[in-house]
Amino acid sequence: MSRLTIEASTPLCLLQDAGRFGVRHLGVTQGGAADWRSMSWANWLLGNGLDASVIEITLGGFTVVAQEDCVLALAGADLGARVDGEALAPWRSFRLNKGQQLQFTQPRLGARAYLAAPGGFDAPKVLGSSATVVREELGGLDGMGRALAKDAQLSYSGSSLLLLRELAHEQVPDFKLNAPLDLVLGAQIGEFSGQSLFDAFNSVWTLDSRADRMGIRLLGTSLQYQGQPMISEGIPLGAVQVPPDGQPIVLLNDRQTIGGYPRLGALTPLALARLAQCLPGAKVRLKPVVQDVAHREHVEYLRRFLGR
Repeated sequence: MSRLTIEASTPLCLLQDAGRFGVRHLGVTQGGAADWRSMSWANWLLGNGLDASVIEITLGGFTVVAQEDCVLALAGADLGARVDGEALAPWRSFRLNKGQQLQFTQPRLGARAYLAAPGGFDAPKVLGSSATVVREELGGLDGMGRALAKDAQLSYSGSSLLLLRELAHEQVPDFKLNAPLDLVLGAQIGEFSGQSLFDAFNSVWTLDSRADRMGIRLLGTSLQYQGQPMISEGIPLGAVQVPPDGQPIVLLNDRQTIGGYPRLGALTPLALARLAQCLPGAKVRLKPVVQDVAHREHVEYLRRFLGR
C-alpha cells in the first residue's frame, strides 16, 4: 500500500468516482465526477478502470506529499500544478518520489483537475460508490461524505511500476472551445412562449457565481413558462430547469432527485463535461438537439475513447 499525505485542502477538494446508480428511488442522488471525461482519462493513463476513485480538485488550493515513490496521473484543468516548484502540465502520468510535494495553486485553464493513483484511491463503498456527496453525508475517505482535509492520508494498492503515458494532442479536450452546449429537448419545451424559445437558443448566457455541485444558474433574458403547474418528477443529470424568475438552472451531479419546475430539456454528457470546466462569468450558448443525435455522438466519442 502506498500513501499520500494531504498538506493543504479546501471544501471543494473531494474523492469522486463515476457516481451512485440505482438508488434514486431512495432519494439518493448520483454524485460522481463533474467532468467525467477528465476523470476517465486520468484513470486511463494508469490503466485503471475508468470509474476508479480519483481526487476532484476544484479551483486549486490542494497539496499532497508522497510517503513512497509513486506514479500518479493528472487530467482536466490546468490549476498551476507544481512538483517541488517545477510546473506540471495535465493529461499525463508522472513520477512523484518519496518526500516530494505536489501542489495545485489556482486556475489557469478550466476549473476542475483530476488526480488518479494506480488502482484508484482506497475508500469504502457506500451504496456501491465512494463518490462524495457532502449534503447527503455519503462517500469519501470515511464514507461520511466529508471533503478532503489537511493531514488526511490517501492510500492506494495498485502497482507503481508503470510506464509513463501522455495523451495525444488530438485526444485532449479543448477547454477553450466556444461551441454551443447541446441540449436534448424536454417534455415541457412546448409550454414556453415562442419568444422565450427564441431567446433560449439565440442568446448568450452568463454563468452565475451562485454555483456548486448541485447546479449552475444561467443569467440572461428571463424565460416565460405558460403551462400548468407541474407535479414533481424525476430529474436527470444536466436538466435545465426554469424557476419562476425565468433564469435557467443546470442541475449537476449532486442535484435533488425530484423537482417541479418546468425544463427546457437536459444537456448531453459531453456538454456537461465542458460546462464543468467553465468558471463563473463564462459565456455559454445552448443548442437544441434530438435524443438520437445526442446518443449517436456520445457512442462515437466512447468508441474513440476506448480505441475501438
